Amino acid sequence: MPELPEVETTVRGLSQVLTGEKIIEVKVCRSNLRRPIPYDIQERLIGSTIISFDRRAKYGIIFNDREDALIFHLGMSGRWKINPETIEKHDHFILKTENNRCVSLYDPRRFGSLDLIKTKDLLIWPYFKKLGPEPLTGDFNLEYLKSRLARSATSIKKLLLNQQVVAGVGNIYACEALYQAGVHPERSGNSLNKQEIASIIEAIKEILQKAIAEGGSTLKDYARPSGELGYFSAQFKVYGKEDALCECGATIERSVMGGRSTFFCSSCQK
Repeated sequence: MPELPEVETTVRGLSQVLTGEKIIEVKVCRSNLRRPIPYDIQERLIGSTIISFDRRAKYGIIFNDREDALIFHLGMSGRWKINPETIEKHDHFILKTENNRCVSLYDPRRFGSLDLIKTKDLLIWPYFKKLGPEPLTGDFNLEYLKSRLARSATSIKKLLLNQQVVAGVGNIYACEALYQAGVHPERSGNSLNKQEIASIIEAIKEILQKAIAEGGSTLKDYARPSGELGYFSAQFKVYGKEDALCECGATIERSVMGGRSTFFCSSCQK
C-alpha cells in the first residue's frame, strides 16, 4: 500500500503539471472505487482551476478555485499517470485541462477512493477528524508520543500503524524505523523509556524524509505520476528480508502482527 512518502511524491508530481490548470473535461469510468465516486464530481470540477495541492496522512488533496477539495487515496495499488499514451482498463478517473494536460487515476484493485468536499469542511471530514499528528511536523514530538504510549499495553508496531496515533506511517516505514531505533516491534508502548521513544521519533522522521527524497518505495504497483519508480526500497534494512543476514550477522526474522508481516532483527532490536 502506498504510504506517506509515496503519496507525498505523488502530490508533488501532480502539482508540478496541474497547478494553475483549468479543467475542461472529467471522465468517470466507473461509479465506485472503495466507495462511490461523488455523483456531482463532473459538474463541480469542469470549468474550475486547480490552485494548490496538499497531503494529509495517506490522502492527497487537490484544491480548486471554487473552494472544493478533491481528496484521493491510492488504496493498495493506485497511482496517477500524467499524459498517459493510452487509457487502460483500470484508468478509472480522467482529468483533462485547457493546456492539453491529462491525468488518470489507475487502480487495478480498486481499494482507492475519490471524494469531493468543501475546503472549509476538511478538518471535520470524518476520515480526517480523528487522525493523529503528521510525523514530519513539530506536533509529533517526545511529549506527545510519550503521553500516547504511557498507558498502552499494545505493541509499538501496532501503535505506529494506528492512524489516530500518527498519521501516514504504514507497515514498511514502521518496520524500518523500529529497526533504526533498535526497538523490538513486539515491545508494549508502556514499556518504552524516554530515550527509546525519542529514538523512534527521530528514526521515523529521518526515514520518511529519505524515502520522499528517493520518490518512495516501489514494490509491485507503485510508480510516480511521471512513470518513474521509487528507489527507497533499495535502502531497506529489514522489510521483506526474512532469513537474510542483518548487518550485525544475525538472521532477519518475520512475524505476523495484526495481520501484517513484521520484519526485525532480534539481535539489534530489544
